[in-house]
Order: sequence, then structure tokens, then C-alpha cells
Amino acid sequence: MKKLNLTILWVAVLMISVMAFASTDYMSSMEKKSIVETAVSAGKFNTLVTAVKAADLVETLSGPGPFTVFAPTDDAFAALPAGTIESLLQNKDKLQAILTYHVVPGKVMASDVVNLQSAKTVNGQMVTIKVKDGVVMVDNAKVVMTDIECTNGVIHVIDAVILPK
Repeated sequence: MKKLNLTILWVAVLMISVMAFASTDYMSSMEKKSIVETAVSAGKFNTLVTAVKAADLVETLSGPGPFTVFAPTDDAFAALPAGTIESLLQNKDKLQAILTYHVVPGKVMASDVVNLQSAKTVNGQMVTIKVKDGVVMVDNAKVVMTDIECTNGVIHVIDAVILPK
């Protein structure tokens, strides 16, 4: 019964996310684009795109994949302590470690997440996945939009930057 309730809840969250997403003009601009192209055209991931460029990960995330990216918004990056972003942009190794912690190999759709408790990231560490009070969490970040399909994977939008252990 609990699993059925979680599944129903997840479907409801997914439907609301899709409706919210469809009400924006992102849908037409994201057709047949890579993860990087999609992030650039969305306009809400400017800091993430800047970081991906500084970490020399554009080619990787534009490659065939598939990848699942837990993408923090500009607001998520802005919530970091003052100077953090600037410091990370100067430390390529640390930046790569953080960014690859946001990427899971393969295409993990929202409907699959109810069966997961964790996922191994590209940097080799595990992220924790759970449903808490009807909200899907990846580590300490809330998933606020799901299943943004790209030619080489999928993006799930999160409201915080997650950090490797």
C-alpha cells in the first residue's frame, strides 16, 4: 500500500511538473538538443553552464551519453556562501568533482526514482534518493522539475547544489 501511495504521489508530482514545464516556452526550444544546449537555452542554468565550461565538461555532457543530470538552478548556486562560486571556478579539479557528482550514467526517468534509494554518480560516489513528505530529494536538494528529455539523456532540476562527501 505504501509503495502504491508513493507511486501515485510521484505520478502527481510528475504531472504537475510537466504541466508547469509545458506552460513555459522551454518545450519548443529544447527539442532535439543535448544536455548542454538545453541548459543554455533554458536561461535558468547560467551559473551551471559557466561552471561546466570552466571544468572542461562541455564536450563530455554534449556526447552520446546517456546521462541523468541533477541540475541546480542559478538560485541554487546563489544560495552558496559568498565567494564559493568564484573559488570553485579557479579550482578545476574540485569543480569537476562537484559537477560530476550531479551526473548519473544512464537515463533515469522520474518514474524510475520511486524504486531507488541511491545512485552512483559519474565521480564514483553515491547520491541518496528518497521521498520525504511527498517530495523527491537527492541528498539535500529537492527535485523541482523532472524529465526534461535531451538527445543524450535527461535533466531533473534541483533547488540546491549537492556536494560529494
